[in-house]
Amino acid sequence: MSDSLRARIEQYYATVPLLFADAEEFGPLRLFVRKAPGAPYYGGPSHAQPTAEGGAAVTAADIAQVRARQRELGVPEAFEWLAEQAPTLRARIEAVGLPVAERPLMALDPDHPVGPQPLPGGVTLRVVTADDPALPAVLALPRLAFAGEGTTVGLAGRKELSVVAEELTEDGTVRTIRPTIRCGHKTLIAALAADGTPLAAGHYHPANGTTEIGGVGTLPTARRQGLAAAVTAALVTHARGNGVGTVFLAYAEDTVARIYSRLGFRPAGSTLLIANQPARS
Repeated sequence: MSDSLRARIEQYYATVPLLFADAEEFGPLRLFVRKAPGAPYYGGPSHAQPTAEGGAAVTAADIAQVRARQRELGVPEAFEWLAEQAPTLRARIEAVGLPVAERPLMALDPDHPVGPQPLPGGVTLRVVTADDPALPAVLALPRLAFAGEGTTVGLAGRKELSVVAEELTEDGTVRTIRPTIRCGHKTLIAALAADGTPLAAGHYHPANGTTEIGGVGTLPTARRQGLAAAVTAALVTHARGNGVGTVFLAYAEDTVARIYSRLGFRPAGSTLLIANQPARS
C-alpha cells in the first residue's frame, strides 16, 4: 500500500465514525461511542495520529481501560485498526487474551474503468431510498448472507428474508437507519427480482472523496449468478458519480477476493480486528 493511499484510508476511518459517534481518548487509543442506537463501533489507535513506533506505545493498561469502558457501555470488546499503521499493536492485543483476525484490503485505481456487470433475466439494480418498500428486506439480507462461511448456494431464501425484515422493523433498526440514508451518509444499492425481493445488496459511506464499499452480500438461494459483482460495480459507479476518487473494501474469503479482482481491485494492506466481533456499520 502506498503511503498516500494508506493516509486516505486512515483518514477515512478517522472521519466516518464521527458522523454517528463521539471519540473518547485513552492514551494512544481511541474508542468511538455511538450517539444514538445502532451497531456499536470499536476501539483502536487514535486514528490519523502517530502511534506505536511514531508516538506513545500502547500498553496493557491502555487496552484494559478501553475494554472496561466497553463493558460499562454494554458493547462488545471490539478493536479495529490498519495493520500497517500500528504494527506492534497485534501482539499487545493478543497478549491480553483477545484473538485477532485479519481482513485484507483491496483498492481500485482511480483511473480503472468499471462497467456494468451482467444480470440474470428479470433482475434490476436500484438505489434504495429511505422510503423504499424494499428497505427492511435489504437491511435484513446481510444477516442471511453472512450467517456462515462460503459462497455456495444455500437454503435461506425469501421466507427467511421476510422474517428477518419484520424483526428489524419491529426492533427499530429500519427507523434508525432511514435518516442516515436521507442525509446521504449511506447509499444502498440492491439487485431485485421481478417481484421486488432483494437478492443482493451493498452500501457505501462517502467522506472527503474516499469510501469503503461494505456489506456486499447475496441471498443464499440466489448465489452464483454474478449478483455480488453487479452490485459492487454499481456502487463504484454511483460513488464515482458523486465525487469519490478512492474506493476500497475488505474481504474475508479468497473466493470473494476473486470477484473483486475481476473488477479491478488490487491488494492494499489489511485491517486487523477482534475475531468474531460484530461487523461495523
